[in-house]
Amino acid sequence: QVHLVESGGGSVQAGGSLRLSCAASTSTYSRYSMGWFRQAPGKEREGVACIYARGDFTYYADSVKGRFTISNDNSKNTLYLHMNSLKPEATARYSCAAVWCAYDGTWRTWRFSDSAYPYWGQGTPVTVSS
Repeated sequence: QVHLVESGGGSVQAGGSLRLSCAASTSTYSRYSMGWFRQAPGKEREGVACIYARGDFTYYADSVKGRFTISNDNSKNTLYLHMNSLKPEATARYSCAAVWCAYDGTWRTWRFSDSAYPYWGQGTPVTVSS
């Protein structure tokens, strides 16, 4: 069981930056592949960025490439999402998710599938005003 707690959300003007954090309560954090997902009001949840266990690989939604960066600090069991040049359409509740990595070479097939992640945080809200 992994308990995830997000922080760092808030309100920012378009063009601004935020850094989201996701603290994980597990001693084997480096064995988990992690993802950031967001859900805007009235819309389905979508994948934003994900990182393979050990941080070997990352993947981003086209809408955030070049502006968002996902990273891990294994010494702190913490996942980050650095968000730059924020746009109003980024307004949503952002949640982190975790899944035990089986190192079976299938990550690319399910990395943005929210059903693949059994552990979720409560989310943190981000509001970007124009």
